[in-house]
Amino acid sequence: MSKTQKGACFCGAVEVEVTGNPEAMGYCHCESCRSWSAGPVNAFTLFKNENVKVTRGQDSIGHFKKTEKSDRQFCTKCGGHLMTFHPHWGLMDVYAATIPSQTFTPGVHVNYAETVLPMKDGLPKMKDFPSELGGSGESVSE
Repeated sequence: MSKTQKGACFCGAVEVEVTGNPEAMGYCHCESCRSWSAGPVNAFTLFKNENVKVTRGQDSIGHFKKTEKSDRQFCTKCGGHLMTFHPHWGLMDVYAATIPSQTFTPGVHVNYAETVLPMKDGLPKMKDFPSELGGSGESVSE
């Protein structure tokens, strides 16, 4: 039986549920994620879209699409960031802080060529994205 975990936005109006394990976890260093998260790096947990369910507050979810590759979702009551749907991959990035019971075990840094916060943690550093996700697949040094 797959594990199910619950989380919510900042005010609790929107609740989400994830089932199973993330497909990947790591850090994104791109300018868009930095700006959206208001931080120097964004922690992601990617779940198959079908493993993410909004269990309360669907009508309180706002959307922002800077590009067709990212449907960023937030609570319209508190502004709390929830997740980003990546339709071209069929994955939902449920922000690491949204599901507090999820043990965050990062495996990679993506878009590290854009970093403003160098992190020496021994994890792979991708120039952009792995080739199987449409990136160059190139690694960069810490």
